[in-house]
Amino acid sequence: MSEFALELVNLSVTFRSREGAGSGYTAVADTTLRIRAGEFVSVVGPTGCGKSTLLNVAAGLLAPSSGEVRVFGEPLRGINARAGYMFQTEALMPWRSAIDNVRVGLEYRGVPPAQARAEAQAWLERVGLGEFGDRYPHQLSGGMRKRTALAQTLVLDPDIILMDEPFSALDIQTRQLMENEVLALWSARRKAVLFITHDLDEAIAMSDRVVVLSAGPATRPIGEFDIDLARPRDVVEVRTHPGFVELHTRIWNVLRDEVLKGYSQQLRKAA
Repeated sequence: MSEFALELVNLSVTFRSREGAGSGYTAVADTTLRIRAGEFVSVVGPTGCGKSTLLNVAAGLLAPSSGEVRVFGEPLRGINARAGYMFQTEALMPWRSAIDNVRVGLEYRGVPPAQARAEAQAWLERVGLGEFGDRYPHQLSGGMRKRTALAQTLVLDPDIILMDEPFSALDIQTRQLMENEVLALWSARRKAVLFITHDLDEAIAMSDRVVVLSAGPATRPIGEFDIDLARPRDVVEVRTHPGFVELHTRIWNVLRDEVLKGYSQQLRKAA
């Protein structure tokens, strides 16, 4: 078996316009990214640089224009069945209770109803919602909905976890609680994680490795940093570690100019 859970090799993604086959927007160009089994990798970059595009390619939701995606050494064809995807916006069904939302993926897989319910309840308890299974999404706080979405993803026991800025809409205290919760669950099972975020502090605090993308169009990796901070980590306490401060400075020195480029592009689009 390959040492890499996920490989994005020489990827390019171009979105064609209706004006003709020769025109279009290249979101990602000449990008290679490999994630080992059990490794937690975060990708940071300016707004609109193509971070979510990479995640959609990894999930099999978007086919690359060129290049290859490999999952545990095998070429990906169609949806990545070994990956669980936690979206930036919640994918909870408002007409289903928390436990019914968590068990829906198991039902689609043909797991018997009683077993699916038991496994869903077990995961609700792991994320601190054991007593809230009968609540509907509108009856849950933002943090509780995120916990439900996390249980919904992890109950399927994916070998690869894809996360697209999952905590960006939360207040800072709830966000830090969720970050620590994800780290605790990850430490227990050590799945491969590809985590997309615009928050450099979050990326450093959670990851084994941080990859920096350039501003678009034709984004590509321009920096890669090993995060050699001891685990287990508390995402609040680790920020005071001298090594954290040094890493933040090194990564920001690479990221800063790209953020300014991205900001300028956004201003031009809005003008």
